[in-house]
Amino acid sequence: MLSKAVVKYIKSLQVKKYRSQHQAFVVEGAKSVLELLQADFRLEHLFVTEAFYNQHAHLLDKGFQFDIVKEDDLVRAGTYTSNNAALAVASMRELPPLEVKPQELVLALDDIRDPGNLGTIIRIADWYGITKVVCSETCADFYNPKVISATMGSFTRVQVYFLDLAGWLQQLGSGYRIYGASLDGDNIHTMQLNPQGIVVMGNEANGIRPEVAQHVNKLIKIPAFGQAESLNVATATAIIIDNFRRSDRK
Repeated sequence: MLSKAVVKYIKSLQVKKYRSQHQAFVVEGAKSVLELLQADFRLEHLFVTEAFYNQHAHLLDKGFQFDIVKEDDLVRAGTYTSNNAALAVASMRELPPLEVKPQELVLALDDIRDPGNLGTIIRIADWYGITKVVCSETCADFYNPKVISATMGSFTRVQVYFLDLAGWLQQLGSGYRIYGASLDGDNIHTMQLNPQGIVVMGNEANGIRPEVAQHVNKLIKIPAFGQAESLNVATATAIIIDNFRRSDRK
């Protein structure tokens, strides 16, 4: 059984202030915890159910310190309404300095506020082999439990940076192709795209901010064939990046 002190600590990590203070975050569910165990994060705590242990003993017995607890304990401490697998507290990792080459394909996110959208976009980046996502400082927190959950483990493979996005794009210089998603852009279906450059996706309601848009040198859009006013930003990201990856298809 989890002690009151441990439950209080885990619950405190649902708040960004305390995540920053302790430099720690929570990972819940079988898929995400398994990905965590095979990544380079340092674990503070690991709690698993007996069923999870029985299924993954070959991994857990390789030097991990863990406690076997009841499902009710995991639900009491975490954010899931049901969790019959595992919960971990991990230390935030320090990222290497951000370096982007002109031939890389990188996602830049401007003011993406919804944690579910951010997490889904990170998962999309992982699917399409994008290892760097650059976020404005106003985006949702990477270590928000909803973000971590929505990535489905991709948080372990994608490096996510938070910075002054407009300033960073300005510093890149003329050697970089910077695309921006916009309803005023050119039809992406008519373009010959290579999987390189910076692709900027904007806020769910307002799009790319003017101070960021001024550094974009090519506006692109997904053509509409029906009457919907707009697309969810994560859905739009997947469609756009898929178009960039077409030249990689065998």
